[in-house]
Amino acid sequence: MAPVRLRHPKGVSTVEVPSDNSFTVQDLQQEIYAATDILPSRQLLKSGYPPRALTLVPELPVQSLGLLKGDQLIVNESTGFGSSAAAAPQRVQPLAQSASPNVQPRPSPAPPGSASAQTTATGLQPSPGPDHVELDGGFLVHRIVPDDNSCLFSSVALVFEQSITKAPQLRKVIAEGIRNNPDTYSEAIRRMPPSQYIDTITKPTSWGGAIELSILAAHYSAEIASVDVETGRIDRFAPGESGSLSVMRAILVYSGIHYDAATLAPMADAPAEWHQTLFPITSTEDSDPVLVAAKKLADILRAKKAFTNTATFDLKCEVCGQGLKGEKGARAHAEETGHVRFGEY
Repeated sequence: MAPVRLRHPKGVSTVEVPSDNSFTVQDLQQEIYAATDILPSRQLLKSGYPPRALTLVPELPVQSLGLLKGDQLIVNESTGFGSSAAAAPQRVQPLAQSASPNVQPRPSPAPPGSASAQTTATGLQPSPGPDHVELDGGFLVHRIVPDDNSCLFSSVALVFEQSITKAPQLRKVIAEGIRNNPDTYSEAIRRMPPSQYIDTITKPTSWGGAIELSILAAHYSAEIASVDVETGRIDRFAPGESGSLSVMRAILVYSGIHYDAATLAPMADAPAEWHQTLFPITSTEDSDPVLVAAKKLADILRAKKAFTNTATFDLKCEVCGQGLKGEKGARAHAEETGHVRFGEY
């Protein structure tokens, strides 16, 4: 491939795109971020005439976008919860890539007091303040962190360090954890050498996932429980070897492309310093009162459609026309056929 011309809100730029298959859509998004300051999770890309929206599957080679020599990319910034990008199965799905799937995002919870926050999907008037559920005389509160590709690290920093400003330090914890356990995080597991993975995860544009949550649970000697908004499923990451017991638990809320935290406060709108961020584990089952409350919180967010399903969005191979389901289906089809151009239905 040749240089690709970008037209974006700041003007016009050019990025160099290697012709080999090692350069992925994710790599292109990072180059665009460097040129435009638009986060990969918020990039909307179009090309051609008339301009057509590009389907972004981060793990596929950049050839999947069907760009030709001399093509121009039109770059805009999404104002939604994420971008039209889709995340490669990260979090309890992928692991450490600045993934951004091209699936139309679900609307994020509206800021308290905004016009869109006045009515939920059920038509009921919500109570003022952040989303919350009652728990033990207090309120389990949805604590929203910035949508800046470091949401996992910010959420973990909020519950364990009481400050999202510590998020960059947690990337160093991940790097050290992988460096100290090369057999556990081998190339066979990561699909890339540990050294390359460390280089990736230490970049502020790279998303974290299941591997990162496992390492952070071990680092803090506490369980990290992540409740999935769409399904209500709870994925729990315990410190140490599989089956190891911990006495404290942190709660994260996962939307499909974003992590937030959940903490306990005496009032829903209580100051941050009044919040309890870790909880004693009273049960190893989902019947634990804190986990039950977390599921109810996910129910509230689900009613607002505050999630993105990156596994089930429909794609079509633009080479052979075969219909595919989600990023995983696209990747498998590419490996079987060599076809790397996909579009959304």
